[in-house]
Amino acid sequence: MASTRVIGLDIGAGAVRAAELEFGSGGPAGKNPATLLHYGEVPLPLGAVRDGEVVQQATVAGALKQLWSQAKFSSKDVVIGVGNQRVLVRETDLPWMTRAQLTESLPYQVGELLPMSVDDALLDYVPTSEADGPQGKTMHGLLVAAQRDTVNANVLAVEGAGLRPTMVDLNAFALVRSLARGDLARCTVALVDIGAQITTVVVAAHGHPRLVRVLPAGGHQVTSAVASTLGISAGEAEQVKRSLGVGYAAPEGSEAAVEAISEVARTLVESIRNTFVYYAGNNPGAGIDVVVLTGGGSHLPGLGQYLSSASRLSVVLGDPLSGLRAAKGAGRERLNGLESLIAVPVGLAYGVAA
Repeated sequence: MASTRVIGLDIGAGAVRAAELEFGSGGPAGKNPATLLHYGEVPLPLGAVRDGEVVQQATVAGALKQLWSQAKFSSKDVVIGVGNQRVLVRETDLPWMTRAQLTESLPYQVGELLPMSVDDALLDYVPTSEADGPQGKTMHGLLVAAQRDTVNANVLAVEGAGLRPTMVDLNAFALVRSLARGDLARCTVALVDIGAQITTVVVAAHGHPRLVRVLPAGGHQVTSAVASTLGISAGEAEQVKRSLGVGYAAPEGSEAAVEAISEVARTLVESIRNTFVYYAGNNPGAGIDVVVLTGGGSHLPGLGQYLSSASRLSVVLGDPLSGLRAAKGAGRERLNGLESLIAVPVGLAYGVAA
């Protein structure tokens, strides 16, 4: 029985993470669940990656070499993800056409919709539905336009580590593949991935992405606020942040730190809630059923309850490994309680195997 192995690589502001999955002959839709073969991560120094874009290529390449040495991946072929505020994702209607026709004509179809030159963008279109209209058959979907230099910066860092990028995918779509499965594929779910510097919000209806927003805030902003308020190092501020959480009564002497955490968290949660409100306003009668949190920032104590209270929605912590097998050498035990950190690399691997 033929099988396929795919490695998904997530280049974040705080770390590089990669997961290698093995799929049976039916791929992700086959009878047998995927198997996690290897997983690894290597931390990055602050500033090596900024807002989803590689800034220090040599530093990131060095971390990737270390990651491949430690995790023992079976290949140097990787799928890399991109996702920041320089990636446009918007709902668009186009005349129905074949995939080949779409690839050829997309730059001409959407040029006027872009805030950048077509020559400076890498384009994709993900159809989500079809309809018959007065002008003929149309398709509704998500237009994706990424700044070419942003993608190139990440690709060059990967190639600098001796790896071979076989595909560049959108992190938001990876979240849908890794999390909107099982029961979550039969409802409308909001996936909220809180990274170090950016937060990705995806609303998926019955397994299909309908709305993508990238917010310029994440866990590092909370840490920086605590460090600045107390005049301590980032490492010390991280410990304070984790011990105090958000939404709890302030212990004596910690009022300033609690207020610093609350102020940043309040702004982020309000932006997330506004995204939910926008979706509901544009999709009457099709509200969000549940919110799934992932990413390092999702582990801030109290954040899930805080978001649930603000949005009046059920909030759960995501587990992209649910339903997957784990090989003996995958290091699955190291991920207990940290499953939500690897939603993006797992989803990137799912995309190629599909």
